[in-house]
Amino acid sequence: MTVLLNGQFVSEEQAVVSVADRSFLYGDGVFETIPVYHGKPFRWAQHLERLTRGADFLKIRLAFAPKELRGLAHGLTGAFLASLPQVRELLQTDVEAAYDGDPAALSKEEVIVAYPFVETIAVQRLAHQLYLKQVPLIPRIMTEWAHSRTGIDIHPGAKIGPHFFIDHGTGAVIGETCEIGSRVKLYHSVTLGARSFQKDEHGKIKKGGKRHPTLEDDVTIYPNSTVLGGETVIGARSTIGGNVFLVQSVPPDSLVYYEEKQLRIVPKRKHKPATTRDEFLE
Repeated sequence: MTVLLNGQFVSEEQAVVSVADRSFLYGDGVFETIPVYHGKPFRWAQHLERLTRGADFLKIRLAFAPKELRGLAHGLTGAFLASLPQVRELLQTDVEAAYDGDPAALSKEEVIVAYPFVETIAVQRLAHQLYLKQVPLIPRIMTEWAHSRTGIDIHPGAKIGPHFFIDHGTGAVIGETCEIGSRVKLYHSVTLGARSFQKDEHGKIKKGGKRHPTLEDDVTIYPNSTVLGGETVIGARSTIGGNVFLVQSVPPDSLVYYEEKQLRIVPKRKHKPATTRDEFLE
């Protein structure tokens, strides 16, 4: 099914995440743009209701009769819309964090328009509201759509505090049960993942449970670092250096880095090396 959205036909998957468009969340009003479906104007609430009511998977998983499902969809839609002002306030703190944390940012308008992180966190914060209301599939569609556009993978279940920023962002991964405090800054290719998975008596992975780390307030993690495990807690105001692999908790005000790795700077040979390997031999 296609949807006529702002003058263009798009897939329903694109329409689901259209509410996260910057014009909705950072403009003068949340409902500045009225989409059109099959030639008739409608608001986001009606579209979300239609998707919820029309999804066969929802009928199966929740086992509701059609009339009960319709009432549920209305209730979920109302609760989702009621959460938008709070989401918008959080997103404004994220824009502030990006502007304050990146010397290359010349204005907040530039951050809103140009930074892929802003698009990703907007979609994730909206999807998180649906996730909390136990709406299946749609939250994951939203965040995977953002993932495909920006290269930043944040599960809709992750709990993320205000003033959050991922600099550059590409390759960052944040798992479902991550808990992130206020004023946390990550860099590209940071992974907040699961260390291992418990299995049942049949050898199948158990679903649920705390599997991903907790980052307290004012934590900074530099590029290419990996923090794993549901019991791993990074204490407040700690800094994790680049290329660190961490599977244990660290206390507040810690600096974590590898000491054994040494950078060598030597003069190049005056003669041209015969091979690439010779260039690195003394």
